[in-house]
Formats: sequence, structure tokens, C-alpha cells
Amino acid sequence: MQRTPHHRSRSRRGLAAAVAAGALTVSLLGQNAADAKPQPVDTQSMATTLSLPSPPGGPNVKVLVFHASATDESPTVDAGIAAIEKIGLTGPEAGRFKTVATDDPAVFTNGKQLGKYNAVVFLTGGGDVLDPEQESGLEAYMEAGGGFLGIHDAARTEPYSDWFTGLVGARPAADSPTAVQRATVEIGDRQHPATKNLPLEWKRPDRWLNWAKNPSGDVHTVARVREITYKPGAGANGWDHPVSWCRDYDGGRSFYTAMGGTVDSFAETDFRDHLRGALAWTTRISRADCKATITSNYKAERVTQPNQPGQNDQIGEPHGLVVAPDGRALYIGRGGADSSKPVVTDWNDPNVGKGLGQIHVYDPKTKKVTLAGELTVFGNKGGGDELVKVEEGLLGIELDPDFETNGWVYLHYTPHSKIDRDKQMAVRQVSRFTLDLATNKLDLSSEKVLLHWPVQIHSCCHAGGGMAWDSKGNLYIAAGDNNSSGFSDGYSGNNPAPNYKGVSFADARRTAGNTNNLNGKILRIHPEDDGTYTLPEGNLFTGKEPDEGGGKTRGEIYVMGVRNPARISVDKTTDTLYAGWVGPDAGAPSTTWGPAKYDTFAAITKAGNHGWPYCMGNKQPYRDRNLPDPSKPLGWYDCDHPRNESPNNDGLVNLPPITSNTIWYSPQGGGVDYPRDANGIPSYKVEDQKQLLPWLKGGGQATMNGPVYRYDAASTSADKWPSYWDGKWFVGDFYDDTQPRHAVLTDPKTVGKGGLPTHAESLKKIIPVGADGIRNLMDWKFAPDGSLYVLDYGRGFFTSDSKSALWRVTYKGGEPTPAAADLARKAAVQ
Repeated sequence: MQRTPHHRSRSRRGLAAAVAAGALTVSLLGQNAADAKPQPVDTQSMATTLSLPSPPGGPNVKVLVFHASATDESPTVDAGIAAIEKIGLTGPEAGRFKTVATDDPAVFTNGKQLGKYNAVVFLTGGGDVLDPEQESGLEAYMEAGGGFLGIHDAARTEPYSDWFTGLVGARPAADSPTAVQRATVEIGDRQHPATKNLPLEWKRPDRWLNWAKNPSGDVHTVARVREITYKPGAGANGWDHPVSWCRDYDGGRSFYTAMGGTVDSFAETDFRDHLRGALAWTTRISRADCKATITSNYKAERVTQPNQPGQNDQIGEPHGLVVAPDGRALYIGRGGADSSKPVVTDWNDPNVGKGLGQIHVYDPKTKKVTLAGELTVFGNKGGGDELVKVEEGLLGIELDPDFETNGWVYLHYTPHSKIDRDKQMAVRQVSRFTLDLATNKLDLSSEKVLLHWPVQIHSCCHAGGGMAWDSKGNLYIAAGDNNSSGFSDGYSGNNPAPNYKGVSFADARRTAGNTNNLNGKILRIHPEDDGTYTLPEGNLFTGKEPDEGGGKTRGEIYVMGVRNPARISVDKTTDTLYAGWVGPDAGAPSTTWGPAKYDTFAAITKAGNHGWPYCMGNKQPYRDRNLPDPSKPLGWYDCDHPRNESPNNDGLVNLPPITSNTIWYSPQGGGVDYPRDANGIPSYKVEDQKQLLPWLKGGGQATMNGPVYRYDAASTSADKWPSYWDGKWFVGDFYDDTQPRHAVLTDPKTVGKGGLPTHAESLKKIIPVGADGIRNLMDWKFAPDGSLYVLDYGRGFFTSDSKSALWRVTYKGGEPTPAAADLARKAAVQ
């Protein structure tokens, strides 16, 4: 390959002049010089006259590298051209394409000539380098199905062209930093040929551009630069800082990378692999999905109607969701009555707290809702202070792995018939019922109680409720700590003093920190066909540990030390358990008591202790307190050797060491961390804090853990989310302001060990927020057809209202490009 000499002024020479000068000995067409002469162009019909590379049996792949500049030519040009040449000669696509380089824009005015190139690479500097006729030629080339790859300063080219802005995707901000800085690039797309072989976290030096307008959602971002790893300057874009992206544009394929701003970039093996994959897609050697995160490719539709007046015919107080193998969605109402119904709060009344936990079924085939059944629950006491409201009721739903044949439905609930009004105690239980698969009606007489345990109902809250299955037929059950949010100023729920008739209700060491109590835990059992259960191996305790000062353990416990785990899920591909729980109420850290409220998500690969009420986040300890004066702080808890020395503990004193959690956030931000002293105690000073997860922000905060998406290539569904999302974990919050609604990637090497996520993708434009969107996310599950169902709680509390609804989010972006039939033939270069 040969190329025209570089020059620093804007070129307007014709290609024929370059050939005549002897500067280009290999013509762009592989033809004689006369054929290479630029011809008059009919810009209206150019798109129809281009001859693009054909499917198998057609000509070989050719790449044109265009490197004109209206400003000083970048020193990266020679390095870039040499790298692209080498890509064509080495690696898995060795010999696939021929590279030709020029800085002469006249190449764009010959349709037949330009149409011989599978892709055009803009290795350009800044400024206006194409006249209107030449830009029309480039437009026509793309309209006919051409490929474009822009590198770094290509985003500064043609600054007055809206069409070119769309082609590259974004324009640099005026205040982009100019220094070379080492930073971490997060690789979010693990499937695109340009990124699939790169590290999850790619540390490299470059000149990092800021964007005048963030293109995320309009383009498909494959990589982001992590701003906390360098100094982005005043024009910083924040946590969502795209650095490489692609899109199907104007009939063709466009890929842009902001990397490549240094000569040394092109010598990097990983960067060359990045360019190689981008060229593979733009030249039609490989297919790729560059539509997967473009907002307009998704449709969010409310599928249930508002309830009829005085009825809950469509939906109860939304509290949980599961999707059957045949696509039917079953969702539950906790127990809050329709707002027209009376609420009984008087403990002297036998009907105190009586509500109806409702099970509805939505059938996507008929688009109809059936009220499958109602359980009489303790769970309707409305709002109020800590001693009035209640979060018990119908809390969780799951379907048997053989649901299609046996119709078994598992419900986690608090039956009203078993409350003790005198002691203000209740029973929580997991029961199995049978659903008539033909009528969608629940047979209440079929109940078999698998598991039950006592809960105090004197003081609200933290019931938890979610359930999930693993691939081995084990059922996981999330139980909240059954503890008041008060009496500890919003820090560790460890006040031993408050009690009702001898039962503590403000000391989570009685529950979450107690090895002999099922509250504040994620349980794991193996249900048997006769309605009993057995204990699988690998739980946290066997239930037969030797007593330690009279202590005991429960063999059902898989995870201890969780506060209010409303939603859990299990990825059956890996059997990793994913959970989220709501934190306490302190709005800021305290140098006396410990961290601010942390809402938490954890990827859990083995049984363990996740900290509450001793430590939170990445093992940030709270201060101990105890009788006789719980208002006086004692020593800091030891997260590696926690001890339960509460007078309300009837389990082991020495507890399992605490495992760091994957994600935590507070009003101060996500992944808040502090410098630690010689004893490992964080400073807890706001001015010292740093955010390890800047894509998170708290506030009201109520975690709603979601599923891990698994793409089914065999599915013929037109609604399924694309394979880009495969393996990504969906994490969200009940609230929709600054709180999370993201799909995140974790590192298989560190997942379950407190390793932070490597990448996050916002879902707020795909799963729409706002007053008329899904404002209060209560649960979300993927259906077998690959669509996503989402429950919106509504706009009130302890009831359902006109905004309480089941939604369905589907993908309409189509297949990857190019079409399989349009892939370029693999053959030796002529």
C-alpha cells in the first residue's frame, strides 16, 4: 500500500493530479489512472450509482483512510495509518482487506470509485475539510450501505455539518483537557467485535475528550471512561462519559472512538484490537448489534388498567411479581385496602390490621387480568408513626419449577388468623397453593405450610418478602429484620432497651445478627413434593453447631446480616444470588456512630454474614451500644470478628466474619468510602469521603433488586431484549429521581467477594421515569419471551391508586447488522 504525501494545508487537489504526480502507485480502484480521474457528480443520484461490496462471491474488502485537516495535521496520522495497515496484514483477519490512504477530499466525488470501499476511516484533524459536493458524496456512500470509522479528532471535522455530527455522534466540548492522562476505560459491551476481547477495566493513557452533548441513548455506547480515574476538567460529563460508540446511520454503519489521541495509542495491542473489531463491523466482515441501548428502540406499555371504583379488580397494593413459563404474569398486593375501605388500627378490635393479600394474573395472550385469589393477612394499618404503620402482609410469590404441570404457587405472608393481639406477635410463613391453570383461580384449600416463624408486630417495619429458585430446586426466602427504624437516630439498629412485653423491637442483634432467628436473613430450603422441606448443603449453619454459652443456630440460614431485603433473584446460569436491602435513616455520617444510611446490593456466591447491624458497605463499622445506657457509645464493631453481645441474643456470640457488599449508596453518593486509621476505622468525615460508584445517588432510597438477563438465541420472540444485556444485573430503587435504575457488570474474578461493579448502564430512558412513567418501581422480572415486566407501586402508601400498574417493556430495534446475507466474502486480497 502507498499513500499520498502528507501536507498541512487543506487539500483541494483532484485525485487524478495525485496519480499524475506519481504519489499514488496503487489506484483506489485497482484500475488505471484514467479510471481514477474524478468525474462530475450528480449528488441526487449518487446513492443509487455506488457499487458497494457484495455478499459472498463479490470483491475483496478495501478500506480508505482519509486524513485531511484544515488545521495542523496530527502527529498521530502516520502512526494511525501504519496501525490500520498492520491490522489488515495480521491477526484473525490477516489478508482480509487492502488499505489505501489519502488526504485528498476529491475521492468523495466519484461514486464508482468510492463504492469500492467497504469502509472509510476518518483519521482527520479539525476543521472543514469537505466542500458541499464532497460531503454529499460521503452522504451518498453511507446511504448506499457504506461503513465509517472515526478516530479521536474526527469528531472535530466538518464542524458546521449537522449530518456529520450525526455520523460521528457527538462533538467535543470547548474545555476538553489537552494533557495525556492515564485513565480507566469501562467496557460495557462484551459482544461487539471492537470490545469483546478487551479487559473489563482497561487502564491506558490518552487525551480524553469531553462532549458538548452526551450521545448516550442516541448511539450505542460500547465503552466509557471513568472520570474519577483522571482529571476531566470543567467540561466533565460525569459518570456516563462515552468514549467509543456505534450506530446504524443513514443506511450505513458508523463507529467512533475518542481514543487514539496519541502516537503511542496505535502501538498498543489492545487499542489495535479495538480498531480491528471496529473495522470488522464497518467493513461487513462481522455482524454486531449497535442498536441495543438506543432509547427509541424500546417500548414501555402499561398493560393493566386502573381499578374500578371500590375494587381491586386489576391490581392490589403492588408488592411482587413472577412470570410463568407460558408468559402469564402473576403479581401480588401486600394487603393495603382500597382507599375507600376502613383501616382498623385499634389493638382492642379483633379486626386490627386485617387486610386482603391479593394475587392477580395477567395473560398477555388475552390481555386480560384475573383476580386469582385473596388471603386474609395482617397488613392493613395504613400510614403513621413507627407504632402505627405496618409492612407485613402478602410479601412474596414464586412458582414451582414444575408449575406448568402441577400449578404450585408459593406465597410468603403473615396470616391474620395467627396474630396474638395481647403480645402483639404474629407468624410469618411460606405456604404452597395450587393454581387452576385453566381458570387462573387459586385453590385456597390446597395450602401446605412449609416454614413459619414468629415476628413482632408491635412496631413496624422491615418484613422483606422476596423469593427465588436456583437451578438445583432450592428456594431462597428473604426475611427482613423485623426491627423498628427508630430509637437509634438512623444508625445501627442496635438499641437493646425498647421492648413490648419482653420482646425487643429496636435491636436488630435480636434478629439479623442472631444465628438462632430467621428474621434479617435470606433462607435457603429445598421444598419436597409432600409439602415439607429439607436443608441443602452449603448453608451458613448446619443447625447442629455446638452451643456457645447456650447459643443455637438455624440450618435454614444462607445469609445473615440483612436489613430489609424486599427483592432477591438468582441467576440460574451461575446460581449466584442477587439481593438488595434498604438501609437505616441517617442522612449523614457520624464520627460517633458510623456511616450514613446505606442502601445495599450484593452479589452472593456463598453463604455468609453481610453485616447488619454491625457493619455496612465495604465493612464500615458502627459503634456498639448496650445497657444500662444505650445512648452512650461503646467500642467500634470488629467486622472481621463480630460478636453479638446483646442481652436480646439467644444465638451464638461469635459470628461469622462479615463479607463486603457489592454496591452501597447514601445521600452523599454511591460507594462512599473514607480513609481509615491504624485500627481500620473510617474517619466518617464528609470532607474526607470519596465515591467509588459515582453513578449512584441516594435520597429517599429503597432498593429494588432486579434480575440478571439471559438472552435466549433460540427464541423467536419479536419483543426480546437483545443479547447485549446478557449477563447484566438490573439494580434499581423504588424512587426515580437520582436513585439507581441501572444494568451493571461484575467481574467474575471478584463477584461475591466484595468486588465493585466494573460498568453501569442507565435504564431511566428505557424504563421511563416521571409522573406518567414508572415512578415507583416495586418489582421487575424478565418473561420467557425476553420482554421485561415492571410493577409500579403507585403514588400513595399502603394502598393502590390509579398509577398502580403492571408495565411491559419490549425491544423493537431489530437484528444486528449487516444482514447475514450481506457479509463480505472472505477471500485473499487480489
